[in-house]
Amino acid sequence: MLKDKVVIITGASSGIGLAAARAFANKGAKVVLAARRLDKLLEIDKELSSVSEILSVKTDVSSESECKNLIEQAIARFGKIDILVNNAGISMRAMFKDLDLSVIKKLMDVNFWGTVYCTKYALPHILNTHGSIVGVISIAGFKGLPARTGYSSSKFAIYGFLDTLRVEHLKDDLHVMIFAPGFTASNIREEALVSDGSRQGETPRDEASMMSADECAIHLIKGIEKRKAQIVLTPVGKLTVFLNKFFPRLVDRLEYNYMKKEPDSPLK
Repeated sequence: MLKDKVVIITGASSGIGLAAARAFANKGAKVVLAARRLDKLLEIDKELSSVSEILSVKTDVSSESECKNLIEQAIARFGKIDILVNNAGISMRAMFKDLDLSVIKKLMDVNFWGTVYCTKYALPHILNTHGSIVGVISIAGFKGLPARTGYSSSKFAIYGFLDTLRVEHLKDDLHVMIFAPGFTASNIREEALVSDGSRQGETPRDEASMMSADECAIHLIKGIEKRKAQIVLTPVGKLTVFLNKFFPRLVDRLEYNYMKKEPDSPLK
């Protein structure tokens, strides 16, 4: 089903994005890799070019012009776009009272505006192919996570944006999927920003116990193939979303107690 489809993946240099790039390439899709680190992209390009056609485009998704260039480069090379996976994102960990507001702005620029920019310029081409637009959010896009105000806000915003886009194009055979992995092993927590905007540097969680990025990518591709509207992964993630519909105050307490167990948690 995916053979010769043209797939753009942002945040493709690591984590879920890299795992998805490998999975799509192995299924015969033509993959456009987008990330800020061109050296890393070229390494992946070399790895995957033996199994499929790959295009690497250095892209900072917080820049509208770079997102526009990404789409233009994809069209110039392949002539069409079938799937856009908005995966690029950064996280944070700090109490809002201690937070420099520039941190929230940066998260919104990358997570939310990066999704908006790429989707804006890819949309006409994806409408032509009756293809798919995917937004990788988080359980934080369904339920606010303490000490992650900027992260949760950006993911809620992506949810609202894509949910609305789906309804607007209900008669156009456009597939829009909101993909919420839950806690997944990746480098997003290592790159997370703290109160002053510097990087956390070390994950506070046991990554080995989480769903792997490779498994996550399998679920993502299956969701696209089945044209799912929404996917929530991991037992904890599914339970959180379900319980929050009926017992939101209970989930508040459970979530707080769960998150404060992190090493060096800002929660008391």
